Amino acid sequence: MRYKLLLLASLAGLMACNCGEKTPVDQGTPEKPEKKGDVTVYVTKADATSLFAESSIKFTDTQVLPSYNVRYDKTKLGKPVDGFGLALTTASCYNLMRMAQEDRTRFLTEMFSKTEGVGSSLIRVSIGASDFCLSEEYTWCDTPGLENFAVHKEDRDYLFPILKEVYAINPDVKIIASPWSCPKWMKCQMPGGNDWHVPAFNKPVTEEKDYDSWTGGRLKPSCYDEYAEYFVKWVQTMEAEGFDIFALTMQNEPLNPGNSMSLVMPWQDQKEFVKVLGPAMEKAGLGDVKLLLFDHNFNYDDKDGQNNYPLNVYADPEAYRWSDGSAWHSYGGHVSELDEISTTYPEKSIYFTEASIGEWNYKFADCLMNDFSSLFLGTLKRGGQGVTLWNLMLDEKNGPYSPQDGSCKTCYGGVTIKSSDYKSITKNSHWFNVAHASAVVKPGARMMETSGFNYPSGFECQMYLNPDGTVGVLILNNQSAVQQMVFVNDSFTVKYNVPAKALVSLIWQE
Repeated sequence: MRYKLLLLASLAGLMACNCGEKTPVDQGTPEKPEKKGDVTVYVTKADATSLFAESSIKFTDTQVLPSYNVRYDKTKLGKPVDGFGLALTTASCYNLMRMAQEDRTRFLTEMFSKTEGVGSSLIRVSIGASDFCLSEEYTWCDTPGLENFAVHKEDRDYLFPILKEVYAINPDVKIIASPWSCPKWMKCQMPGGNDWHVPAFNKPVTEEKDYDSWTGGRLKPSCYDEYAEYFVKWVQTMEAEGFDIFALTMQNEPLNPGNSMSLVMPWQDQKEFVKVLGPAMEKAGLGDVKLLLFDHNFNYDDKDGQNNYPLNVYADPEAYRWSDGSAWHSYGGHVSELDEISTTYPEKSIYFTEASIGEWNYKFADCLMNDFSSLFLGTLKRGGQGVTLWNLMLDEKNGPYSPQDGSCKTCYGGVTIKSSDYKSITKNSHWFNVAHASAVVKPGARMMETSGFNYPSGFECQMYLNPDGTVGVLILNNQSAVQQMVFVNDSFTVKYNVPAKALVSLIWQE
């Protein structure tokens, strides 16, 4: 995952969850109740007494409780949302592959199906290995020369089969892909040496001394063209396998040189590289693949000279042309960092691409509420168009993970599966976060402007117009009391009492 994960998580402010014991919430797949009302309701309470519990309510008349009325405007809409999901790391795919086919199909259907599940529509994969692979780190071209480019066995054996099953369930799933490192033969030493405690992030590479390590190093400027072609070949190979690539980030955590597999790519390097990658993608007929900058923490990992990373890249007109937007993690800083990013360049997209829970921070109640408030509602209200969290599935030993130093050995997945039977599943807070958002905010949905009731402290509500005309509502009530809400349409209202300390999702057809 990342260097100093424990410390970064503790500094993440509202993004971090309070310490505590892991709370088991093992449910399996609940039966869907027969629909008897106009509005479908999903509820998860922080005390785990309700866990994505589904019910329904009926519309009421329009003349009720005006002090709590919320009006929504279908003509004032935000950017389209692409979706929500978790990462299909090699570790997640390995665990899934160990399940019996019937159990795996049931789990993937509940996760990805638009009609029989929550409809997760956005996932993240690594380009080559991450710190959640099974063996040594790798890329798809570890022998010098792109003539040696080939699919690595781990991806062929684990990632591809799971992706094929996911696509069979939901062919509209979108993939965001990120490399943890370029091939080692494309790396050079950092200017002034490779002590990554005080790296020369802001100095240009003027001498390309070979660097034979997966951890740290910089991309050789002389390899920019070859590395761009590496991305092109990777996307072409994935699409030939039937996996459409929606977006690429050029480097996972470019300011983290201590990850078990990493590459330092300061904004100065990324500014120059995107001007090579963009034209290469367009020339290959892949110009519709989004190129996302940064892909790291809200606090820029406290690296001098790297604040406002994407803004610095956008300031270059040619780099601006090829940069579709930016991607973000939350292991340091606060989502409010996106305020300046979104207001300075509102036309550029924003995606939240990684957060984890684990032994250092996990308490079901706190992570459920805090992460949904910050990572989901916080990103979306700043014009964000999607959220992906880290591993979809890990086992009770927090793995498998790569054995190298720098990998996260204390992370939890969105769900935990028992390695003794590869059947028993515990759903953790991140599964419920993704489920609540995916169930009612569909791909292409746009946030609607609301007016009327002023939400009290600890209460958040966002409303969306889905492409099929349904209205989706995301509610977080972090108060200790029930909050009455009335959503007003010209011909009917939706009246609902939001439980205390709960996530609630509503959806109805107008």
